[in-house]
Amino acid sequence: MLKLNKLFYATDEQDVFSDRIEPAPGQKKFLIDCKNEIRDHLRPRIREATTAILGMDAAVSPRFRTQGSWSYNTCVQPASLPPQEIDWDFGVYLPVHVWEENGPPHEMAKAYFVLVEQLLEDLCRKNGWKLISGKATCIRVQVAFWAHIDIPLYAAPEHKFVQVMEKAALSARSGTVAMDSMWMSESVDFSEMPEQVWEDLDDIVMATRSGEWKFSDPEAVSRWFKDKVLEHTEQLRRVCRYLKAWRDHHWRDGGGPTSVSIMIAVAQTFEPQRGRDDLALEKAARILAAAIPKELREPGIDGGSEDFNSRLSPEEKAIASRKAEALAEALQQARIRAVHQKSEAITHVQAHLGERIPNRPDLVEADSGAESIRSVPARQVVPPVVPATSAG
Repeated sequence: MLKLNKLFYATDEQDVFSDRIEPAPGQKKFLIDCKNEIRDHLRPRIREATTAILGMDAAVSPRFRTQGSWSYNTCVQPASLPPQEIDWDFGVYLPVHVWEENGPPHEMAKAYFVLVEQLLEDLCRKNGWKLISGKATCIRVQVAFWAHIDIPLYAAPEHKFVQVMEKAALSARSGTVAMDSMWMSESVDFSEMPEQVWEDLDDIVMATRSGEWKFSDPEAVSRWFKDKVLEHTEQLRRVCRYLKAWRDHHWRDGGGPTSVSIMIAVAQTFEPQRGRDDLALEKAARILAAAIPKELREPGIDGGSEDFNSRLSPEEKAIASRKAEALAEALQQARIRAVHQKSEAITHVQAHLGERIPNRPDLVEADSGAESIRSVPARQVVPPVVPATSAG
């Protein structure tokens, strides 16, 4: 038997699978620079327009928040650039003091969407970016052939923003800024909202292109997933990245399970395997294969109201489930090969995850089987029934 763990992750090795699917530092810096330029362009112009165009009594400044895979820290380098792309979700949040039963005044939603899209047209012309219209719930800016930034538009009660930003400023002065905010270069000084104050902001609505407000909690998934990572260790985050890379390898033109559905399905019943990402991925692939054909709901996210598998048709679900099961089988078959078959084991895994799995037989170790046995969680054994006896 073989241990494949170091092909995926090893603290004493570089250029293994986890490294190869990580976005490059230069890509991250470029996207941070782009989102900062978008922020700095929109902030004064939206503030000026809040009275002149949006009809508010007093000017207010928008807030900004990175969300999605960069917030979860599960973003991966796509398998094919292009047609696949790296995306950055960057929400714009408008403090509104007039709050009706279903959010801000109805007419403000359409005006808000049109305003921001027009403001971004000027920035795109200046930088040679492309504004992609037509998306119902966000504005997309193509900043490179390999990357885009999606900009959803939100509103929330102004008095909540005052509380949130006061708390954020206090945290910044005391040096208790969350690590993920530092990692994404988020700054209270530039009207960005760090993670540790997010839960204080509720009653959030999202503007749509059609001119409606929709209630939304864009950080519900993030909060739930981060709690699961704390419970199950960083191995959970790595395994989700591996499965996103698997998805990109098989669905090069889009499709397959969404990133969020992968995260939720795996995290719901994840079992850490200490020092064995290969075993953890194998088990997670089986979990995913079983979860894909069904509805996927999580009570800890908006009360379980959303089916995260709803985007796939029954036929698409069947295909994705088979591919996930095939990945699990491939990992198992690779593990049970003999020590002299290390190269064959790697080839077997590459067929399902691509050539970003390194062709490094020296990283494959012999496995006596004891670790695999120990990795199986203990189950409670029902005590045998002992019939009553009498001595004599």
